[in-house]
Amino acid sequence: MASKMNARIVKLAKSSLVHVNDHIVKAVVQLLTQSYVVAIPTDTVYGVAGLAQDNWAIRSIYNVKSRNPAKPLAICVGDITDIPRWAIVTVPKTLLEDLLPGPVTVVFERSQNLNHNLNVGTNLVGIRIPDHPFTRRLCRAVGQPLALTSANISDTRSSLAIDEFEEMWPRLRLVVDGGRLGESEESRNGSTVVDFSVVGHYRIIRSGSAYENTVDILTNKYNLKPLS
Repeated sequence: MASKMNARIVKLAKSSLVHVNDHIVKAVVQLLTQSYVVAIPTDTVYGVAGLAQDNWAIRSIYNVKSRNPAKPLAICVGDITDIPRWAIVTVPKTLLEDLLPGPVTVVFERSQNLNHNLNVGTNLVGIRIPDHPFTRRLCRAVGQPLALTSANISDTRSSLAIDEFEEMWPRLRLVVDGGRLGESEESRNGSTVVDFSVVGHYRIIRSGSAYENTVDILTNKYNLKPLS
């Protein structure tokens, strides 16, 4: 584990072996359960994460990013089977399987299980399952949703490498370095955010990096109607 400024940085090993980074997963879980906030890689950009059920962690995320408290946070889970615990799902499981894991945030009405202090003022919640092996293993290991947002100061560009959010390091307990993310600059657009809270319809909240593929699936395979 290396350090620079006030940050602790740990680099993921590049290997196809499933358990190669398990020691890092365990270290991050320990920090998260102590209400700390960490930076982690996803399938689009680097994110700042804390436990969604932990009020202190939620406040810390907003402070780290200098984020407007009125802007909601998404949650991140490890598997599609986790989603119904935290949201009221209005679409077929097969639709979720066509979009996830991947660079899409699905938005539903929140369930009563989700922390009532998360995203006060809205009954909706965005849910991510990034197509990144470390992040999914982390979510499974911690056993509860992560509150997740991009690792950048609000209103600045998203980060594809950890040095791009270096000014945030002193505010983070740990930075997990997964190398440079994305195959192109398009990854900076983040996930495509889709609201499914109205049955039979969808609404694109953010175009993101998977817009065309997502709309094609929703309209041509599932015959959902767009809402403006």
